[in-house]
Amino acid sequence: MNGSSRLSAVVAIAFCATLMVMVPEVSGKRLIVGGSMGWTSNVNYTLWAGNQTFYLGDWLFFVYDRNQNDIIEVNKTNYETCIAEHPIHNYTTGAGRDVVELNVTRERYFISSKGSCYGGMKLLVHLTPTPPPPRAAPLKSHSSRFTVLRSQFVIPAVFAIAAIWDSLLLRV
Repeated sequence: MNGSSRLSAVVAIAFCATLMVMVPEVSGKRLIVGGSMGWTSNVNYTLWAGNQTFYLGDWLFFVYDRNQNDIIEVNKTNYETCIAEHPIHNYTTGAGRDVVELNVTRERYFISSKGSCYGGMKLLVHLTPTPPPPRAAPLKSHSSRFTVLRSQFVIPAVFAIAAIWDSLLLRV
């Protein structure tokens, strides 16, 4: 491999590494519905949901006794009246460990159709807009000169040293 090819490879690797550091991590969080109690009767899901913040891309994990309950998504009227007729979606797979991705920006309504809804086994999920990325702290006036020096001199100097180092290795 000649010097220019090696330098190109180093620059490409440095560029990719810089890009990976700059790209923020984007992933939803996993929420176990009802916390340690799971999806069961005698849990106040309104209170539980009030202590959560739901974002687009989050995942709801329903853990429940498959012989006692199910997970039915319904409209607002059916949520309020605990009617499971004409559901939007039935997420019950029979395993008692079902997952719902919060991938639409409307309110979501979940109930158990096996009678527990009347006892409060229903969940309203209100999605909050995704928060903006954190803002950088303001630069102090004396450090701004250093930032300019670093960006104008240090980074190019590192690449120049790498190129010189690379060319010296080729002579050996």
